[in-house]
Amino acid sequence: MSDRVACRALCVILACLGLSAAVANVRAADVYPIRPIRIVLGSAAGSGSDVVTRVLSNRFSENIGQPVVVDNRAGASGLIGAEIVSKSAPDGYTIWVATLTQHLSSTIQKKLLLDREFEPIGLLAHTPFMLVASASIPVKNTEELIAYAKARPGKLFFGSSGTGGSLHVCIEMFQSLAGVKMTHVPYKGSAMAITDLMTGEIQLSCPPVASMQPFLNNGKLRVLGVTTRDETALAPGYPPISQAVPGYAFPGWYGALMPLKAPKHIVARLHKEFARTVNAPDMRERLIKVGVEPAMSSPEEFREFLRKESQRMGAVLKDAHID
Repeated sequence: MSDRVACRALCVILACLGLSAAVANVRAADVYPIRPIRIVLGSAAGSGSDVVTRVLSNRFSENIGQPVVVDNRAGASGLIGAEIVSKSAPDGYTIWVATLTQHLSSTIQKKLLLDREFEPIGLLAHTPFMLVASASIPVKNTEELIAYAKARPGKLFFGSSGTGGSLHVCIEMFQSLAGVKMTHVPYKGSAMAITDLMTGEIQLSCPPVASMQPFLNNGKLRVLGVTTRDETALAPGYPPISQAVPGYAFPGWYGALMPLKAPKHIVARLHKEFARTVNAPDMRERLIKVGVEPAMSSPEEFREFLRKESQRMGAVLKDAHID
């Protein structure tokens, strides 16, 4: 066989191999998924993020056509779950539903950074926190709290579910922008903080709206404001803290990510099905009932959101000496 004929034969073989690879990729895109999908959570069963994720996962399973298993991996402020996802194959069968709490933890520990070490699928929803005071102190709004705290530097106690968690950073940001100084009391969980808030052992906390529903009308607590920049339908009648403290905004959120180097067609498919799930009218109603507001974004928008929030939260953590 001449060199020219051999060269032509090789070109034909390579072209066929390239075509076969292209066909294989198209077929892979067509058939995904072919087995159950696992959603990893960095929180325990029964937590707020667990409730929200299970509401979403049932409809998401119907939309994508495969069973969806929610895998609770609490511990290390949610980063145990993050590590499991980061080490999983980027094949679309392991997804992480992350929250503000895990974002704070990764920023503090400077590892498993959400905006760099994961592939974003999309922001799913927002949820506000509430600045809540014990009825044992004579304040009825944020302005009165600021005046009361300034007259008693360090003498008001605020409770959280742990150092560096969302409930802690929520009030640290408030202190910084309002120019007040209070004393932090970390608990092993938010429920314990709320119990002591009702008895007056501590004076303030910043729990998520969803966890406050059973306590709003018991006369032992006063909601001073919500942490969203604007008024929210999830807490009608409660003013944003930003009305008294310009620039204050501390919304919680839920977002879907997967391991780095995931194929683009799988990211696109997952984003499509999450969007179809979150934006369904009946699903929007169900999510609002459990305390979250649908806020679907594109993967690119979510990456940029995480980048900006990393900078913003990093500044708050540094100012509060949380490391």
